[in-house]
Amino acid sequence: MSFSTIASEGPLRLIVVGAGGMGGAWARNIAASPDAELVGIADLYPEAAAKLAAATGIEGLETGAEAVELAQRTGAHAIVNATIPEAHHPVTIAALNAGLPVLGEKPVAATVAEGLALAAAAQHTGQLFMVSQNRRYHPALHQAKQRLAGLGAVGIVAVDFFKAPHFGGFRDEMASPLLLDMAIHQFDMARYLLDADPVSVTCEEYNPGWSWYRGDAAANAVFAMEGGARFTFNGSWCSPGHETSWNGSWRISAERGSVLWNGEDGSTADPDEPFESGEDLGQDIAGSLRQFVAALRRGEEPMGRVHANIMSLAMVEAATQSASLGRRVAIDDVLDRSYDAALAAERDPEVLAVLKSWPSVREALSSKRSDSE
Repeated sequence: MSFSTIASEGPLRLIVVGAGGMGGAWARNIAASPDAELVGIADLYPEAAAKLAAATGIEGLETGAEAVELAQRTGAHAIVNATIPEAHHPVTIAALNAGLPVLGEKPVAATVAEGLALAAAAQHTGQLFMVSQNRRYHPALHQAKQRLAGLGAVGIVAVDFFKAPHFGGFRDEMASPLLLDMAIHQFDMARYLLDADPVSVTCEEYNPGWSWYRGDAAANAVFAMEGGARFTFNGSWCSPGHETSWNGSWRISAERGSVLWNGEDGSTADPDEPFESGEDLGQDIAGSLRQFVAALRRGEEPMGRVHANIMSLAMVEAATQSASLGRRVAIDDVLDRSYDAALAAERDPEVLAVLKSWPSVREALSSKRSDSE
């Protein structure tokens, strides 16, 4: 499925929607990019937009309360959606319907059902909607994947994630803070390493007695993946001492050897054999931005295109359901229930027609994947 490209001269003109912490990070990265130009900041709170605009140091930077209006006023080519997850669906839908491509913060939406609706809307409008999973853009992660290419079939991907952040605020009060707010990063990285989507999951959540979180801040999850591999996630957000990196500590076991990565430095392999270094995809948000611009300029399929990204959020929903139900959960069951919910909620007849045209959710999503690129 193709999407519209942008052939205009000069940098890609972008507005950032959402003037919070992530909005600030995106504004700084756009301002530093030779391929993009920040032309506006939108936020429901005008004072927040004005404050971030002033912080960029860009003289005369436009602000507004409504993303599409600001984009049209500034001549923006696309928007970066850095709003809270609950706003991802309405902000992205409005932009796509206005003919604006969208680079969105993870997760794709607040629910898988909303994500499916956004995928259908992107198909209908022919506009690119890419989700930024910024942890994929790490040179050492790419190196680890390249090392695996010479080790045969991969059977086990395991990550340990142990941190002890005192965030305060909503994370301390929410249910399942680790799974809902953090684990999608590791889940998505596992999909990238394996070039495979999840089939089922068994997950247990718990909360150590000393935890400062109201909800369960620790979890163990085992995912069965396409092709028979297993991905295990062992994590905690209340484990002080000997903490892992924010990416986690990884071990990937293959037919003829294993790869270790501490989530920060370069990976190691045993046996250590020559490998192709591959293309430099950039790092973190800057890497996401670079690939988004390349996609719109040259039509290159990016990682994180909405169809390819939804499975990462489905892993989160399936894991929380498994922990709640105390049993294995099939990913297709999550997809099917979400699809029914998307059909029931959709009010745009053309988007509804796209949803109804899908032979199955998994087939519709997997046919759009570009994880190996």
